[in-house]
Amino acid sequence: MIFFNKHKAILKDLIPDNHIDIHSHLLPGIDDGAQTINDSIFLINELKNMGVSKFITTPHIFSGFWDNTKEKIETLKTETISNLASNNINLPISAAAEYLMDDHFVSLFKKGEILTLRDNYVLVEMSYLNPPIQLYDIIFDLQVAGYKPVLAHPERYLFYHNNFNEYLKLKNAGCLFQLNLLSAVSYYGEEVAEAAKKLLSKGLIDFVGSDVHHKKHIESFDKKLVLKDLQPLKEAIANNQFFL
Repeated sequence: MIFFNKHKAILKDLIPDNHIDIHSHLLPGIDDGAQTINDSIFLINELKNMGVSKFITTPHIFSGFWDNTKEKIETLKTETISNLASNNINLPISAAAEYLMDDHFVSLFKKGEILTLRDNYVLVEMSYLNPPIQLYDIIFDLQVAGYKPVLAHPERYLFYHNNFNEYLKLKNAGCLFQLNLLSAVSYYGEEVAEAAKKLLSKGLIDFVGSDVHHKKHIESFDKKLVLKDLQPLKEAIANNQFFL
């Protein structure tokens, strides 16, 4: 008797028309994402072909490494939109930032110098080595300052994988969670994919992002999903319409 493997969906096939991507690195030469305007054009066109119709691009702000500022990002966004228009690309593109939660970030939000995804929603991340010592103080103070934290790619923080209750603590502390879509095809490894599955199955993922940096990321949207239950991922993808 011959058994056939059950057909697995391709990641890009789950992206609906008019999707809003809230996490990407599309502005040229500002971080570890697109390096030239040609890179930006390629990445945007590829995401457009998958169904993305609005981009909230999020350059890193990481003091001492990616010393970007609100003004620098906004200026480059304007220049990039002009360059894209001259290449017949006229899609809505706004710019926020992906902030490493550290002392510099605290000084920025206390001064109100923050680029948000929408209204008071701000994209934040941690080091992949360990969380900041004052993590919960930062999250609390951020909300006191009037902002809502959206934690980028929680599934990629390996130090939480053996202590899942930490995810629940973060949710209870007021964090929303943004899953990287490529985690659902094991792009970052099986351990990250397993964490993504668990976060999705527990209903802990609020939004998704491409986190696209380069061509290899784009190519990985053609890979098969490793999830058995696609419904939680579909719901998280649909939630991105909140940022319309």
